[in-house]
Amino acid sequence: MADYIEKSGLKVDPLLVDFVEKEAIPGTAVSAEQFWSGLAGLVRDFAPRNRELLAIRDRIQTEIDDWHKANGPVGADPQKYQAFLKQIGYLVAEPADFTIETSGLDPEISSICGPQLVVPVSNARYALNAANARWGSLYDALYGTDAISREGELAPGKGLNPARAAAVVARAAEFLDASFPLASGSHADVAGYHVIKDGDRRVFVADTAAGRVALKDPAQFVGYGGTEERGELVLRHNGLHVILIIDPRSPIGATHKAGLSDLIVESALTTIQDCEDSVAAVDAEDKVGVYRNWLGLMDGTLSETFEKGGKPLTRKLNADRQYKDVSGQPLVLKGRALLLVRNVGHLMTTKAVLDPAGNPIGEGLMDAAITALCALSDKVNSTTGAIYVVKPKMHGPDEVAFACEIFAGVEKLLGLKPETIKIGIMDEERRTSANLKAAIHAARKRVFFINTGFLDRTGDEIHTSMLAGPVLRKDDVKAEKWIQSYEDRNVLIGLAVGFSGKAQIGKGMWARPDDMAAMLASKAAHPNAGANTAWVPSPTAATLHALHYHQIDVFEAQKRRHNQATPGLGELFSMPVLDTSTLDKAAVLRELDNNAQGILGYVVRWVDQGVGCSKVPDINNVGLMEDRATCRISSQAVANWLKHGLVSAAEVRASFEKMAAVVDGQNAGDPLYQPMAGNFGTSIAYQAALDLALEGAVQPSGYTEPLLHAARERVKAGG
Repeated sequence: MADYIEKSGLKVDPLLVDFVEKEAIPGTAVSAEQFWSGLAGLVRDFAPRNRELLAIRDRIQTEIDDWHKANGPVGADPQKYQAFLKQIGYLVAEPADFTIETSGLDPEISSICGPQLVVPVSNARYALNAANARWGSLYDALYGTDAISREGELAPGKGLNPARAAAVVARAAEFLDASFPLASGSHADVAGYHVIKDGDRRVFVADTAAGRVALKDPAQFVGYGGTEERGELVLRHNGLHVILIIDPRSPIGATHKAGLSDLIVESALTTIQDCEDSVAAVDAEDKVGVYRNWLGLMDGTLSETFEKGGKPLTRKLNADRQYKDVSGQPLVLKGRALLLVRNVGHLMTTKAVLDPAGNPIGEGLMDAAITALCALSDKVNSTTGAIYVVKPKMHGPDEVAFACEIFAGVEKLLGLKPETIKIGIMDEERRTSANLKAAIHAARKRVFFINTGFLDRTGDEIHTSMLAGPVLRKDDVKAEKWIQSYEDRNVLIGLAVGFSGKAQIGKGMWARPDDMAAMLASKAAHPNAGANTAWVPSPTAATLHALHYHQIDVFEAQKRRHNQATPGLGELFSMPVLDTSTLDKAAVLRELDNNAQGILGYVVRWVDQGVGCSKVPDINNVGLMEDRATCRISSQAVANWLKHGLVSAAEVRASFEKMAAVVDGQNAGDPLYQPMAGNFGTSIAYQAALDLALEGAVQPSGYTEPLLHAARERVKAGG
């Protein structure tokens, strides 16, 4: 306690005081006294309601558990189940038809459709890469991934493989033909690209065997720039820009008849800079690192120097791209993704600030106040002055309304206009999914997106129905109709309340960052479903996923879907329990090993190294993007099978010990890695992973955060 500094009755860690007063406040109109007294007011006004809402979660879960004890699975009497949910306040009355009233949104949110990245803001290099992923090389994305076959003569090899490069160029020409067709002929046969004058305007033309031709839609040509040696031609389709780089002196351009050396594709329109599931921030030191990077992104000063190829490299935010339009006037294209910030949910508390009674305050309150304070220094992000906060893990409309009340309090604290802070609603808890229209209504003046987070959503599905019966295997759950119902309801309810052309309807993550061919084959389903955006795991994936938004006009897809019937709650609550006769003991133990390996692989990096999100090899050595949401699924699945006797505590322990050795082997090349096998009694990471399974059924809403935070704090404190 002696180390804390008192501020307006609060006890604040000195690291946080220094950051707020010496870094975040300077240059704003906010005084230190104003900020701390305002934060104290937020704690006073909102902490009791926060505790009340968490108690409601617990009360409802207990009542659902009791219902299943008495009645069995939902499928035994679905009507009785729904009536019960209304009785306990889980289901609320749906509001009358309405239209969202949010205003002041940037075009990346309201009127342009494209990929969205999620990145741990704690890692400056990753945060900068994601912010700069507004533009990506299509040639690099195709050449460097399995989007182009790696078999036979197309294998990448050590140097440039001419056959592979030719396949890339051919694939890019196919894209140009589909999205920017010529009046006649194919881009594959073009011998030259030119900008010519036609009166007061410039026109795009291409040299073909049949002569000089224009674009089929000449309006797709919007600008030009570069130099005599390296020209840049700017095209636009479905609101997205593609830049043709003409450089005959480059290795690729030299082999191309028209000197086309690359296509730069407008890719990640938006990026969520994450303070939540993908970071491991457990104390004031960690939180200051998170906030400092967010501030640097807002004021444009963030940079990171690192070694690449044995040479130091400094990364910073990209500048805007400068061109001339067809009339010769300046054309400026934004150089960076529009940045959103994800705060933590309502559950967690933080010892970085203690209330007057000496209790940790709600971490979400601190996030709301400080991330908005940092956003006051925005010089490079929003063109409207909006602050975009993604709010996760809210259970139902009352919790959404509560978040909006907090944001209103922060606006008063910082002297912002009402509704400056916009809210992105993560539709990732079942009570929110079941009451989505009411949840949106609670935020109708500031909502800027709804997003299906199917990973957390699956974890909550398992936890909510923990006592209904044994859960299906993870891979089998993905095929259940309740997930399709959940995804459809999100889009259709969003359209019904006026999201089209106003706000984002988002879809979840592609979790296999190395499988780009599979992503290209399947992820077109997201824009085709009417989603403005969908999550991808890397800048390269964003460039490839951007192709889908050229293939599909999302606003046309939304028009097609607008009057479709919304799936009912019966479908949403339809996940069956496992027919245990379909699995022999060997299959049960294989699935247990699969879950144990996933938990261990993620947790050991989280606890020992503070890595909140990473590519973790699964039991088959396939790299999967793992964060707390995926860990929640695996831990709840094991907890469920343990609860229903499919596995014993002894079998869980045996599986974890066996899989610890596997994970150790998968991490053998990491010099910072601390083996778990043989250290089961002393490895804090191993114990935390095991506890997630053994104690998963009693964790609040099945969340992993409390156990992970406690373990990481122990490691940071020296064990």
